[in-house]
Order: sequence, then structure tokens, then C-alpha cells
Amino acid sequence: MKNSNLLAYLFLAPALIFMGIFVFWPVGFNTYLAFHDYEIAGGATTWNNFANFKHIWEDELFRQAVKNSLFFLLVVPPIQLFSLLIAKLVNNKLPGMTFFRAVYYIPVITAISIAGVVWSFVLNYAGMLNAITSSIAHLFHFIPSTEMIQTDWLGNPSIAMYSIMLFTFWKGLGYYMVLYLAGLQGIPSEVEEAAILDGANAWDRFWKITVPMMKPTILLCTMLSTIGALKVFQEVVVLTSGKAETYTALFYVYDQAFKNFNFGVSAAAGLVVTFFCVLLAALQFRFFGEKQ
Repeated sequence: MKNSNLLAYLFLAPALIFMGIFVFWPVGFNTYLAFHDYEIAGGATTWNNFANFKHIWEDELFRQAVKNSLFFLLVVPPIQLFSLLIAKLVNNKLPGMTFFRAVYYIPVITAISIAGVVWSFVLNYAGMLNAITSSIAHLFHFIPSTEMIQTDWLGNPSIAMYSIMLFTFWKGLGYYMVLYLAGLQGIPSEVEEAAILDGANAWDRFWKITVPMMKPTILLCTMLSTIGALKVFQEVVVLTSGKAETYTALFYVYDQAFKNFNFGVSAAAGLVVTFFCVLLAALQFRFFGEKQ
């Protein structure tokens, strides 16, 4: 038995070492920095109790950043709903479904920097989105055919965050579709066949069979999407460079560390973001996890 345990730990050792260096140590050091004043020259630290947390609590910019990050959670329900519906669609054995799955997954494997540059062209004044909305407006005679809609989708404070949400929706749809597809393929076909024999229509089968049996997958995807929304950063950097209306909590962490060199304040803000992630994940498990 002891030899078996030793062999198991030997197999686990590479992963544990990797996690220790790149996960546990950074988390521990970040927690340490959150309660210290860190000087980049020489790395000297001074214990300051909760001064860093007091600083971010009184910082209006941080409060606005947290509000923006919480507002970004609005993207979670639509991305989960559409991912599940598309997964249900591509789960059918129809011609071209393999190609359809691959097409939907392409945005997931596309580097966010490349995708962001493409979308910045789509969302600018002369971009595709304005061209499409102008064509629709011309079709229904909302505007003269000689005029064009020129909306600054990324520069307008009232819609900039929605534009980033749209980009996030497009980028993550394929990822959650694959997870939902795996969950759908784990449902025994006999269950749905029995429901068909009992006269259940497609709508009833979806809500009374598919959704209940997919609850563990739905919980996982919703939790991952929620944490991803709270940690939104790369999208903001690539599309708006952190303008005030899109300044998120994680962008505040980055700003404080690498622009202002306030590493203690940055670490404290990072812990607050982590707290929100853990809290929302715990609430989702509490209210939607049941006893899976």
C-alpha cells in the first residue's frame, strides 16, 4: 500500500511542482504584498496593516472599476443560453455539422490580440457594423440612402461596454458550446426516446429532460463564465485601452502594479477581485448546485 501511495505521488509530483511555482507561490506572495508597502528597488517591504485595502476602499476609480466588472456579468446569461441552444443544434446528426462545430470554435483558438484588432475595424466609424446598420436603415427608409450611420461603438461611453460584451460573446460562444455538447452526449438516448414515445414534444423534452440532466454542466459553464466576466482584462486592453467607461477591476490591478508601481495596492485589489469570484462561485453552488 505504501509503495502504491509513493508511486501515485511520483506521478503527481510534476503537476504539483508546476502548480506550486506558478499558482500557490504567486497567490501566497500576492497575499503577503497586500499587507505591505513594497519598494521595487531592492524589494524592501514594510508592514502596513490594512492601509492598502483602505486606499482602494477610498479610491473612487476602484469603486467604478468594480461596478464596471459587476456590470459585465450581464453577458453571462445570453452567452450560456445561446451556447446551450447551439450545442443542442449541432448535436443532431445532420450533414455539415462537423464543419459547423469547427467554424464556431475558431474564435476560441484565435489569439485575442488578433481578434481584437479585427473587431476594432468592425466597430470603427467606417466598419462593418455601421455598414450593416446603415443598410438596414436604408431598407426600412429610416435614413436617406445617401447617408451613413457613423456610431463610435468603442468611443461612446454609453455603449463601449456593450461593444466589449459583444466581442466576449462572440469569442466565448464556441468554448461553452463544446462543454455543453459534451454534456448533451452524456445523456442516454433511451431517455429521450422514451419521452418521444410518451408524446413529449421537442420543447417539453428540452426543459424537462435536457436541462435537468445538464444541471452539473450548466453550473460549471455558468461559474466559469461568471469568473471570466469578473476577470475581464485582455478585451479591454485590446479594444479600448482601459478608457474610463470600460475600466474594470482587473485593469485597475494592472494599472496600479505596472504603471503606478503600487504593488501593495495592486495586490490588495487582486484579493478583492478574487473574493468576488469565490463569493459568486459559492452562491452558484449553494443555490443551483443542489446535491450533484
